[in-house]
Amino acid sequence: MNGLRIERIEGRQVLDSRGNPTVEAQITLQNGVTAGAIVPSGASTGEHEAHELRDGNMALYGGKSVTQAVENINSKILPKLKGASVLRQTELDNIMLSLDNTPNKSKLGANAILAVSLACAKTAAKALNIPLYSYLGGCYSQTMPVPMMNILNGGAHSNNNIDIQEFMIMPVGAKSFEECLSSCCNVYHTLGKILKERGLTTAVGDEGGFAPSLNSDEEAIELITEAIIQAGLNTNKMKIALDAAASEWQKGSSYTLPKRGTDMTSQQLIDYWKQLVNKYPIISIEDGLGENDWEGWQDLTQQLGGKVQLVGDDLFVTNARRVQQGIQQRAGNSVLIKINQIGTLSETMQTIELAKSYGYSTVISHRSGETEDTTIADLAVAVNAGQIKTGAPCRGERTAKYNRLLRIEEQLGKSALYGNSKILGL
Repeated sequence: MNGLRIERIEGRQVLDSRGNPTVEAQITLQNGVTAGAIVPSGASTGEHEAHELRDGNMALYGGKSVTQAVENINSKILPKLKGASVLRQTELDNIMLSLDNTPNKSKLGANAILAVSLACAKTAAKALNIPLYSYLGGCYSQTMPVPMMNILNGGAHSNNNIDIQEFMIMPVGAKSFEECLSSCCNVYHTLGKILKERGLTTAVGDEGGFAPSLNSDEEAIELITEAIIQAGLNTNKMKIALDAAASEWQKGSSYTLPKRGTDMTSQQLIDYWKQLVNKYPIISIEDGLGENDWEGWQDLTQQLGGKVQLVGDDLFVTNARRVQQGIQQRAGNSVLIKINQIGTLSETMQTIELAKSYGYSTVISHRSGETEDTTIADLAVAVNAGQIKTGAPCRGERTAKYNRLLRIEEQLGKSALYGNSKILGL
């Protein structure tokens, strides 16, 4: 097993899907096996997320270059990990956490730490000649995730007049991942056809969803419902999910929807969600309230938690400590999992385990600034999350994850299971 020790770690600056720099790490073992990982970056980010280290030099990529994070890999992380077994994932992650020794990974940068953390797992899987999902989850990793597919963008992901950040479809009635992907693509293309017929733009936002300007946010839901029906499906099998990203709206103790200029109290916003849930086939709402509105989240969960999945993104930031707080306060019933919010694979797995142990569902998620790296597809299967959020069936950084899942389902063969509405815990 000596050949499975780390010989080299090389950090480099590459680009994400928005044309901004991000960090890649490549690991080479003593036996010559090499693999790498690239970290994503978010636009709508919570204030409690781990720190993404950027240089701030406005002459380079408008201040967004990551050369310091790359240098931290090459000059600080490598000396600590060289010679260590790549199979000891938690130990390797803990070494980096001790080296950083800050609450939010601001010294080395969560982007530097995560790139190495993911590269360790991918290199280990390659060295053992097994798929990444098997390395991370073992022989019982077999649940293919239901896509939470973004087909219409608003909020911080587009320049239109829609406040809700993401309008998504969830094919809970499909029998396989291949079938569900086909159904989603049919709805996506049907929506594009409807928008074109009505003289609306079919340009796409950061995550591949269409980004038209509409008369209201509710019109977006109506258009998607129409697309589902025109695609020959029904709303019993194809549900709708929303990501409000309401932390972007919160101003003190109230909310202001910036594009419409609408002011709401926490309770008025809850009433708005209740109205939409009663009117449309909505099965999941993400970040329906702000990241610090714990009292509002308690009320939202009490009033809607038995009907829909209430996903905490900015609320939980893939942080076990905040998830534990949510469990204690009965806030939300689902945790969005973004590996770069916390910064190591080990901490991500701990958060998933905690959420599941208390009956919270988990949704493995991309970021708006994505890359060709497909780790989250394997992670979704590894932990049997049952749900994945990785954008529209458009743009290569999004379809890379869907294509990886198609290949995984093919590898699993008859042992593959497909999640359905039961994975939402409702």
